[in-house]
Amino acid sequence: MVELDAETQVQAPVNIPADYVAGYENARQVAPEMAANYVAHTLIGDPLGEAMAEDLAELEAGESMRLIQAAMEQEGDEAVRNAPASMREFFKDAETPPEWLDFSAFAPGVRMFRRNSRVILAAFVAGVLIEGFTTNIAKSFFITGRVRDQGVRRLGQNNRHMMEIFLPGGLYREGDGWKLSVRIRIIHARMRRLLNQSEEWDTEAWGVPISGAHLGYAVSAFSARLLKHMKTLGAEYNAEEHDSFMAVWRYTGYLMGIPETILFHDATEALKLYDVGLMCEPIAQLESVVMAHSLVNSAPLIAGMVEPADRRSLTQYVYRISRGLIGDETANALMYPPTASFGVVAWFKIQQHYEQILSKLFRARYQNSNFTKFTGLLDTSLFDEDGIRYELPDHVYAEESVHW
Repeated sequence: MVELDAETQVQAPVNIPADYVAGYENARQVAPEMAANYVAHTLIGDPLGEAMAEDLAELEAGESMRLIQAAMEQEGDEAVRNAPASMREFFKDAETPPEWLDFSAFAPGVRMFRRNSRVILAAFVAGVLIEGFTTNIAKSFFITGRVRDQGVRRLGQNNRHMMEIFLPGGLYREGDGWKLSVRIRIIHARMRRLLNQSEEWDTEAWGVPISGAHLGYAVSAFSARLLKHMKTLGAEYNAEEHDSFMAVWRYTGYLMGIPETILFHDATEALKLYDVGLMCEPIAQLESVVMAHSLVNSAPLIAGMVEPADRRSLTQYVYRISRGLIGDETANALMYPPTASFGVVAWFKIQQHYEQILSKLFRARYQNSNFTKFTGLLDTSLFDEDGIRYELPDHVYAEESVHW
């Protein structure tokens, strides 16, 4: 077991999960406190979320969904009168803003997102999501089959979430960005419960499913690392917008239940956490390879492409963009096809910069280009006609679970 030091937020790790022993030994030579903190969080989940998930599992699926929806939509005390105490405690925690929250700081980042939304989505899919799967978090996705079996829906949900947190007011209590972020926290808690009950999950080797370490790593990638990839692909932003973008993601991470003991304070810390976390992680394994390829191959399906030749063309294009962003070493570790990436990122950047001119001069060719199809993925965000849905997975395997 591990115990956090309240003053330093660091601990001397005990019983480090087996997959992290070698990586931790290397990482602590570079950043001992952060490395210790990272491996400690491989054994930390979300106690409030998990307590609620345990209690909701005792209820009928329809009743648990009704209670979550009533709490999310603030339908009043009467609507949640029969809710478990753990659920009340969970929402009290989610609705309590941290002392550092400053909504006024979000405006520049929101404007920057809208201005660069197409390139942001490209950097997100081809860059940080792929890099995220190089960690052991790929194991939980592999076991559940969530990306492998339902990749299109998964990406659509990701897109929708990112769009909503960057809408003006999206992270206010009544905003869909707030609701979707807290919904993710609830889903993670339910999936931890299901994975912990699965014979396939090896706690001694991997720590807890969807751990605080992996979530802290992920939100660092979705923010600071994403900014670097965006810049590579031609996005433009100033220092104020940069810091504001980080502020949006920091509060989003808080709402997603990431422990503040591993939630970044600024971009410098986020990038350091990303690097140190990656050092602690084992080398990319089979699950990482499968998840990365599943993600890339989902892009043509999300774009609504039907013809096999068109699908292959866009898939190859995404592989090349991704290789240009993540580098040959990571791409080779993920067994990417040996396609050359030279020039593809530079050409993407040119297209991004001269998009309006190219679309006017070469309208038909531009509309059918891989650039347009790839950057248009943001338009395929998942919007359920009945609003946000609050079903919870009821089986560890996606193909045997209810649709959520």
